[in-house]
Amino acid sequence: MGLSVQGLRKRFGDVVALDGCNLIVDRGQLIGFLGPNGAGKTTTMRAILGLLSVDSGTITWDGEPMGIEHRRRVGYLPQERGLYQRMTLRSHVTYIGRLAGLDPSEAQRRADHWIERVGLTERHNDRVQDLSVGNQQRVQLAVALIHEPELLVLDEPFAGLDPVAVASLSEILLAQVAAGRAVVFSSHQLDLVQDFCRQVTILVHGRTVASGQVDDLRDASPRRRVRIRWAGEAPDWVPSEALQGVNHDRNISRFEVAAGTDPTVTIAEAATQARIVAVTFEPPPLDSVFLDLVSA
Repeated sequence: MGLSVQGLRKRFGDVVALDGCNLIVDRGQLIGFLGPNGAGKTTTMRAILGLLSVDSGTITWDGEPMGIEHRRRVGYLPQERGLYQRMTLRSHVTYIGRLAGLDPSEAQRRADHWIERVGLTERHNDRVQDLSVGNQQRVQLAVALIHEPELLVLDEPFAGLDPVAVASLSEILLAQVAAGRAVVFSSHQLDLVQDFCRQVTILVHGRTVASGQVDDLRDASPRRRVRIRWAGEAPDWVPSEALQGVNHDRNISRFEVAAGTDPTVTIAEAATQARIVAVTFEPPPLDSVFLDLVSA
């Protein structure tokens, strides 16, 4: 068991922020929580943390209504950084540990551990304000993890990070999942989400419109993407099965066909045009599936 969000509804005056949001995150599971700007992702996360009330719906942890004691075991990384800029990194993380109920020596020990884990040991005496945007994001993660939470709620955790930091953060989060913790994170970097997690929940206009395995959502698309690499220059050719135009770029041709198209037919037709070096025939990426759902 783990986190269960069912039927959340929330209005701010005339604005409908949530209109039937459902989200399930089991222990030992990593969920990408996706949606366009204004879809209600941050509102949902704040509701989980008890930072705002909802008009209707339920939020439970292990089958029990989410209360104060449950929320003490949640780690939160907000989209807007909430760091004390004039504190040193080490003092800041230790201070948050003390607020979480750790005794001074344990708070210091864990602070040093997580500062090292996020790769900032050499900067531990620097003021937060002197750190780059990406390094402040690493501090925010250390703060979220110092009390070893059972649930991690991360709002755009990869924003502002370089590829090295993204790889480091991904490794840390996967280790948390392997340890049996539940992790939910929002992100607009859908290529990263596709590579990083197996399951997603997609929110549009405050309502959950899709939830499941990334591969299953991609497979459900009515289109398939074809990429042909030719031995020489791409021929001036439009396949009979192509749904739209064909993009030719030097020795590469790209186009889309209906999901039910037999790949062997497409390949046989292409082989009459020029010599083929390689062919890929696969569902569209997650960002394309996402756009279809958002625009439906």
